[in-house]
Amino acid sequence: MEQVVLVDEADNEIGVMEKIEAHRKGVLHRAFSILLFNSKGEVLIQKRSLEKYHSAGLWSNTCCSHPLPHETMETATQRKLKQEMGIDLKTDFAYKFIYRAELNNLIEHELDHVFVGKFEGTPNINSDEVAGWKWVHWEELKNQVKTKPNEFTFWFKKMMEQRLQDYL
Repeated sequence: MEQVVLVDEADNEIGVMEKIEAHRKGVLHRAFSILLFNSKGEVLIQKRSLEKYHSAGLWSNTCCSHPLPHETMETATQRKLKQEMGIDLKTDFAYKFIYRAELNNLIEHELDHVFVGKFEGTPNINSDEVAGWKWVHWEELKNQVKTKPNEFTFWFKKMMEQRLQDYL
């Protein structure tokens, strides 16, 4: 049973809870999102597996998840990037934000730590986690999110509102 780290709005740890229970109750917990960029000005995005319990089949950032209790963000981001995308890479912290969204009778209420990195290559995806992937030029991605918002995850759309072009 996977647990998440509960936090207050200042990102102080206040406990742990089983992941699905935290999403049923809408309790604020720690999460992370990773965006990888290449030298062509493109962003690596993934299509979430159709087996995901929410936001299945939607396009999202390169990788996202939750750190395990007592796991550093550096360890968590490297672990999940390798597990989901087959990419062994250290990323850099960019910023964090809080969001809350009701999705399929669950509530995502997360303090999301955003990490960025540079990657040139082809991912080796875990098909249990990821249904597809593609490199998309930053300007085209902004246009797609604006014209087809229902094809993207809630948190990814929130991330796209930030100054991510600074990391290209």
